[in-house]
Amino acid sequence: MKEKIKNNFKWYFLGLLFLVTGFVWYAVYAEGGTELRVDFLDVGQGDAVLITTPSGNQILIDAGPNKAVLRELSKVMPFYDRSIDVIMESHPDSDHIAGFIDVLERYEVGMVMKSGVESDSAVYKKLENLIAKKNIKNVLARKGMKIGLGDGAEIDILFPDRDVAGMDTNDASIIMKLQYGNKSFLFTGDSPAKMEKYLISLDGKNLDSDVLKVGHHGSKTSSSEEFLGYVSPEYAVISASKDNKYGHPHQEVLDRLQKFGINILRTDEMETIKIKTDGEKIEINSVIKGR
Repeated sequence: MKEKIKNNFKWYFLGLLFLVTGFVWYAVYAEGGTELRVDFLDVGQGDAVLITTPSGNQILIDAGPNKAVLRELSKVMPFYDRSIDVIMESHPDSDHIAGFIDVLERYEVGMVMKSGVESDSAVYKKLENLIAKKNIKNVLARKGMKIGLGDGAEIDILFPDRDVAGMDTNDASIIMKLQYGNKSFLFTGDSPAKMEKYLISLDGKNLDSDVLKVGHHGSKTSSSEEFLGYVSPEYAVISASKDNKYGHPHQEVLDRLQKFGINILRTDEMETIKIKTDGEKIEINSVIKGR
C-alpha cells in the first residue's frame, strides 16, 4: 500500500513539474512579439511609466510617491522578472522618485539616468545613498543622447541641454521622445510652459508625437496651446490621483486638449493605462475604475 502511494505521489509530482514548466515557457513565449508596450502606472499623485520592448528590455521613467509602484509593476511585468535595465529620474521631486527606493530593494537595476538637478529632501538623499550602496552606474541625460532599447526602439533626449544644477527642479525635468517605427511618445516630466517654449525654440519640428505624457499632472502651468500645436498628439495621458489637493488636472488644460481634439486618458479615472504599438498602429487598453 505504501509503495502504491509512493508511486502515485511520484507521478503527481512529475505532472505538477511538467505543468509548472509549461506555464513558465508559456509566459516567456507570451512576453515576446513585435509590439512595444508603454504602461502608464496608476501610482496615485505622481508619475511612473514602464517602457518594454518586444524582447523584454525595460526602462522605468519615475516611480511615483510610494511603494504603489511595486503593485503596478507586478501587473505588467512577468512574475519571474526581477530586473529593470534603466531607471530614469525625470527630476528629484518626491512624487516622481520616492517609489524608486522600493524598486531598488526588489529589482536589479542596470543604470540610473538623471537630469543633474539635486534636492535637499530626505527621500532624495536616501535614494542617492541606496544607488551608491548598490554601485549602480549613473548617467546624466543631455540633449543629443540617443538610447537604443533594442528591437528598433530608441529614446532621444531633448532636454537638458546644459548643466541644470541650481535650477528649479521642475524646470530641469528630462524631456525625451520615444520612437518605435512610425509611432512616438513624448515625456515631459513636470516641465512648465516656459520650458515648453524653450524646447520649441530648440527643435520644434521634432516635437510631433502620437502620445503626450502631459506635463505636471495636468497643471495649468504646463501644456500651453503653442506646445500642444507643435506636439499635435492623438492621445494625451495625465497621471494624477482622484480628488488630489492640487486640483490636477486643471480644467484649463482639459479645455486646451479638447480644443485640439486630443483623446484624454487619465489615471485618476482609469487603472494603469496600457498602450501597445507595432510601430504602425496604437492600441489602448485601459479599464475605468470601479468597473
